[in-house]
Amino acid sequence: MTNETIIAATQDWLEKAVIGLNLCPFAKAVHVKKQIRYVVSAATTEEALLAELMAELRHLQATDPEVLDTTLLIHPHVLTDFLDYNDFLDTVDIATAEPEFNDAFQVASLHPQYQFAGTEVDDIENYTNRAPYPTLHLLREDSVDRAVAAFPDADHIPETNIETLKKLGHEGWDALELLK
Repeated sequence: MTNETIIAATQDWLEKAVIGLNLCPFAKAVHVKKQIRYVVSAATTEEALLAELMAELRHLQATDPEVLDTTLLIHPHVLTDFLDYNDFLDTVDIATAEPEFNDAFQVASLHPQYQFAGTEVDDIENYTNRAPYPTLHLLREDSVDRAVAAFPDADHIPETNIETLKKLGHEGWDALELLK
């Protein structure tokens, strides 16, 4: 499993699932403009991943949004168990709240075993947040605010996504033939 293979699988998922199914109506623009940074973490511990997260937040903060709008921090060697990953998200929230970031970022969670509370493991709605590898999606608050303001009914995106995936079903998801 090389970094190139991991990034290729993530880009394939982004293009076919996230953009192709319109799960995130904001993703296409930054993808087309090549404003997404893909970083494959070598971290094997939560501490090392946290250090990389902080470094990536600083990198994003120091880069013009027209050049780099968002980062996908892919970490295939740590937090591969969803429950451990989910617990780590509290640490992520604390990190993004650090005064140096001045509430400028949020992190969306993506994981191959993603499971919303109150769902069964294989419920199709979980696939809205299922990426090929555990991933922390670093987002600029300003970009999110602009995107939400420009998109009518942004509050309904999660429900729309669930309906899209229910119509698609597991067979349709499998037909996407996502790289692994």
